[in-house]
Amino acid sequence: MKNIIVVFTMFIIIGLVSLNIGTAGTTTHEGHGQTHTPAPTAMEHTSPTDTFKHKAVVKNIRAEFQIMSLASMNMKDPKGATHHIMVNLFHDSMNHPIKDAVGKVKVIGPDKKEQINTLKNYNGTFAANFTFSKNGKYGVICLVKVDGEKQTFKFWYPHG
Repeated sequence: MKNIIVVFTMFIIIGLVSLNIGTAGTTTHEGHGQTHTPAPTAMEHTSPTDTFKHKAVVKNIRAEFQIMSLASMNMKDPKGATHHIMVNLFHDSMNHPIKDAVGKVKVIGPDKKEQINTLKNYNGTFAANFTFSKNGKYGVICLVKVDGEKQTFKFWYPHG
């Protein structure tokens, strides 16, 4: 029964996200002269103490993000960060994990303050820590370089 409820909830969330994507319009890649309709994404957010998940596909690279509080992981950051952003990358058409990439994540808080951290590679899981000190929407921008090509993933994280 629990699995049925989870699946039903996911269909509702994906349906609502699809409605928002359909009205999103097109964007231009600066310097490339290309336009595209934003890629389909799926989001899952259960509660402030649980894991926030976001998936997106750009140029045949699938990124699966997870944001969780360090406290919920029983971890502390020596620099005082409060949250952990992880991303797993895949060649979308083949579903093969990407273990060799480099990248950075920029987080823009509701107060417009920016944080930038380099992703560390933990055997194919890429991660960095950030501080989410205020409630509100945080913009997350992830730039990764895979096989010499750059991909950018952007989404909103609702904190609080």
